[in-house]
Amino acid sequence: MHNTTAVSPHMKSEKPWYKHRWPWFLMIGPVAVILAGSYTGWLAYSQQDALVVDDYYKQGKAINQDLRRDRAAANLGLSLDLRYDPAAGRLNGRLLGYGKPIPGAVQVRLIHSTRPERDISLNAEPDQSGAFSIALPLLEQARWQVQMENTQRDWRLYGTWKWPQEQTIEIKT
Repeated sequence: MHNTTAVSPHMKSEKPWYKHRWPWFLMIGPVAVILAGSYTGWLAYSQQDALVVDDYYKQGKAINQDLRRDRAAANLGLSLDLRYDPAAGRLNGRLLGYGKPIPGAVQVRLIHSTRPERDISLNAEPDQSGAFSIALPLLEQARWQVQMENTQRDWRLYGTWKWPQEQTIEIKT
């Protein structure tokens, strides 16, 4: 008699779980989320957010002071025309008060909208006609905040300039 043993389904030799493809396929999603979350966390902690102000009270007082300087500029009837010549590397401008030149040194600040390390501060001395010309390195394409004030910080002109879409900027009070 021939001895045949039937193999029951419970005695079947099965592969261990890690040799099947489904567990690995199901783990792809959670592993991808963990990697993306780790990268996002690293970005959040390694890059400083320059738009957050840590002293709101001091900034609020500065806003009121700036408003006084804006009103002083309006009382003087100030107007500023700026033109940037990238080929010559010069920022040319004219500062007038009620159509007459304003004497004294001024400071022109080009403030980058999101990156404070790219801000540019320039000093100028307008001539008898109110015209001035300042050396300016090549500007990157950005939305710049333009601020001009005298050295005593008595008044301030402020405007927005989209370079290179706008070749010139005119600020009037």
